[in-house]
Amino acid sequence: MSRPTPAAPRRLGRDFSRFWTAQATSAFGAQIGDLALPLLAVLTLGASAGEVGLLAVLRWLPFLLLALPLGVLVDRRRRRPLLVGADMARAILTAVIVVLAVCGLLNLVLLGVVVFCVGIFTVLFEVSYQSYLPAVVGRPGLERANGRLQATASAAQVGGPGLAGLLVQALGAPWAVLAHALTYGASALALIGIRTREESPTPTGRRFWRDLVDGLNVVRADPILVSLAGFSGIYNLFAQWIMVLFTVHAVRDLGLDAGGLGLVLSLGAVGAVLGALAAPRAVRRWGAGVVLVSCAVAECLALAVLPILDPTAPQLVIMSALVAAFAVNGAGTALSSVVALTIRQLRTPDRVLGRVNATLRWLTYGTVAVGAGLGGLAGELWGTRFGIAIGCSGLLLVVLWVALSPLRSVRDPQSLDVTEAPAATSAAPHG
Repeated sequence: MSRPTPAAPRRLGRDFSRFWTAQATSAFGAQIGDLALPLLAVLTLGASAGEVGLLAVLRWLPFLLLALPLGVLVDRRRRRPLLVGADMARAILTAVIVVLAVCGLLNLVLLGVVVFCVGIFTVLFEVSYQSYLPAVVGRPGLERANGRLQATASAAQVGGPGLAGLLVQALGAPWAVLAHALTYGASALALIGIRTREESPTPTGRRFWRDLVDGLNVVRADPILVSLAGFSGIYNLFAQWIMVLFTVHAVRDLGLDAGGLGLVLSLGAVGAVLGALAAPRAVRRWGAGVVLVSCAVAECLALAVLPILDPTAPQLVIMSALVAAFAVNGAGTALSSVVALTIRQLRTPDRVLGRVNATLRWLTYGTVAVGAGLGGLAGELWGTRFGIAIGCSGLLLVVLWVALSPLRSVRDPQSLDVTEAPAATSAAPHG
């Protein structure tokens, strides 16, 4: 079994450091936006649970509509320019929300339109980002690189929500959104500095539709990729269902203000940092399959705490229980995300990596839009507390899916490597 030598971390190189910086900046900003935008809708525009759910639908709907065609684009173009362009577009569009809010022109319709447009470029970035990483670090470095990237994204969950809550409470939601816009610009600048030479993909000479179908067929024919899609898709559907309602439930029923909500999410995210950092060691000790099944159990059962909290309990008790629940959930999701992403990248030839990433994003992030809509509807019909309880019940399907899938028998992710060298790998060393 091939394992990195002690000197291996240095081989990730300077270009990975720039890539890492871009991802860290963007991840921190995304955490600010994830809390600031719903709070902007609730506190400034008076949105209901259903309207917050609709806003989340518009944010994630582009994954359902555009992930597949954008995957073909990513396989037909150099990926770094797509990443830079997506970041710049998101920076400008997010700044538009701030300008509209400051000028008193923002309403829920305009907010929804801009959020949808930002979502389009988020799809492009997500598909390109995961497809570009093997070119920057090489396939042997994927597990370490993904572990660092996921740990950084988890660390952003510690500081991002807390800062967003403080900005919203002290200055108003629009200024928190402005910080989000600035991070997109900083991410683009870091990506511009990457020096790895990326060759233009060789044209296939085939129709656009044919290339699109190829990505679907690669996923459909591989039980491992199908299992990963089901794991993420089912979890994302019900987790988004729950979180759409939780923001409203926390503010209106549990009595948390913006600062308190941000503090809960920040402290809870410490678990995600630890989970991401533990991924390589956990896989070596117990194997990928055991890790994935265990994470599925932990991340799903932890959220069951949310609907049983007593709103009349002392605030310290409520906040402590929420922090513990999100810490366990975050550790499970971060650890399983590192393992799942590494398996996906190793399992897929580079020539179709963009389309496979897009197909899985279509399947797994597309369900986020569905979950947001269903969660908002459940909140309108039965209230936020009972709606969250229904979502928690649905999460149990995740455990069943993973336990019965081929993933449970995977031990070493490297054993799944298709051993095809990435077409976009630099001719020069990474540093």
